[in-house]
Amino acid sequence: MTAILETRDLTIRFGGQVAVDSVSLAFHAGTTTAIVGPNGAGKTTFFNLVSGQLRPSAGDVFLRGQRITNLPTPLRARLGLGRAFQLTNLFPALTVLENVRLAVQARAGAGLGFFRPAETRTDLTARAQAWLAETKLAARAGDLVTALSHGDQRKLEVTMMLALEPDVFMFDEPTAGMSVDEVPVVLDLIAAIAARRDKTVLLVEHKMDVVRRLADRVVVLHQGALVADGDPAEIVASAIVQEAYLGIRPANV
Repeated sequence: MTAILETRDLTIRFGGQVAVDSVSLAFHAGTTTAIVGPNGAGKTTFFNLVSGQLRPSAGDVFLRGQRITNLPTPLRARLGLGRAFQLTNLFPALTVLENVRLAVQARAGAGLGFFRPAETRTDLTARAQAWLAETKLAARAGDLVTALSHGDQRKLEVTMMLALEPDVFMFDEPTAGMSVDEVPVVLDLIAAIAARRDKTVLLVEHKMDVVRRLADRVVVLHQGALVADGDPAEIVASAIVQEAYLGIRPANV
């Protein structure tokens, strides 16, 4: 089976430090992979290499078999690579509906001419409203982004990703900064994407309960290198994860 997304010997160095060290991974449609590891393990840097925020020192990234290593982030997005960040990546001066409509327009190849008279593209507005209904944000359509709670802003970011209809969803600590009440809503949205079985989901996450709930595969990075890859229960229980990620040394040491 051809991987939807693949990295081969992906490496980046900052001065004399290797932040991601020859990481080769393949991700397939219908799978949800959690990338875990201690602070400084290279998780977000790996994401930045895949999504195009950083260029590698060596190695390659492939999307559906096409080498995209040197493509800028916007072109990767057009090819089906979606990315949500630790901090929300929204247009704060626009309304919730306007934000989603921009994503719908980008998906439709209609450019960013949002301020054309709305009646000329009612189809785009209707599509944006449908996405807001799906993610239970329809009631906030006319609100400015700045009026939303942090949790609702994360929901809006997921809605915009859905509107772009990517093949690969990348979530970097999707529950970071959320209250206890806000976390389940965003996790439900991610679980719904994964349940469709035609999308590929990658998430960087520190919370092991989130990993256990969402992931069917766990990848562990430590000091930039791939140190474990497999079934969540086995990986979380492994000695290398207990020590490298949780700080628990094996009893026989």
